[in-house]
Amino acid sequence: MSAAVPGGTGSRPLVLVAHGTDDPAGAVTAAALARRVRARLCFAGVRRPSLAETLSGVEGPAVVVPAFLTAGWHVRVDLPAQLAATGRRDVVLAEPVAGHPGLLAAAAARLAAAGWRPGDGLVLAAAGSADPRAVAEVHRAAAALGASAGFIVTGSIAAGSIAAGPPRVADVVASQRADGRRRVAAASWLLAPGRFQASLACCGADIVADPLGAHPGVAAAVLDRYHAALPPLRAA
Repeated sequence: MSAAVPGGTGSRPLVLVAHGTDDPAGAVTAAALARRVRARLCFAGVRRPSLAETLSGVEGPAVVVPAFLTAGWHVRVDLPAQLAATGRRDVVLAEPVAGHPGLLAAAAARLAAAGWRPGDGLVLAAAGSADPRAVAEVHRAAAALGASAGFIVTGSIAAGSIAAGPPRVADVVASQRADGRRRVAAASWLLAPGRFQASLACCGADIVADPLGAHPGVAAAVLDRYHAALPPLRAA
């Protein structure tokens, strides 16, 4: 796989880290994103190759971009520890894609494809986290999605957790119905298919959007984080 990056210097390979999954479709989606940005792919747990295994095949400086939609435990603790354990001082850990506007564009496109209509209630379904900073990021993303895409005619978009912490997605969906919404849509704040995405089928929403996947907006987020992590060019 080529390590060159569109618009980049080509001198530092991009290593993309995705959340590990035992769902083959999730791994296929992560691989599709890696191909789109021409990156080497590794996983944070569950699936191989690991970060250390991937970096063992990279000679010289590299940039690691975490494809995580929130800056939770993996981003703040796990990946820095994994990188430190390799002893590589020539590898830069970039900021995660969390917070990038390209993710909102991807979520809006997935909702439109799923059949969202003006007036539908809308819930942003995220994996959930015990880290209050990650939870706050999801709520900011929910507000930004509603404001930028104009999804809600009345009221506001709400965020729900799939696996960790309240409020759970099903409870938020029920609350929107209690507020008089005839239809409720769940926007997936997940990168790839897997157990969390499958669980949304039982959340009570009329529409469940696909994960963000290898949407161009996600690719743009990865590349922006890559370029931001590159050292400044020295004047000749």
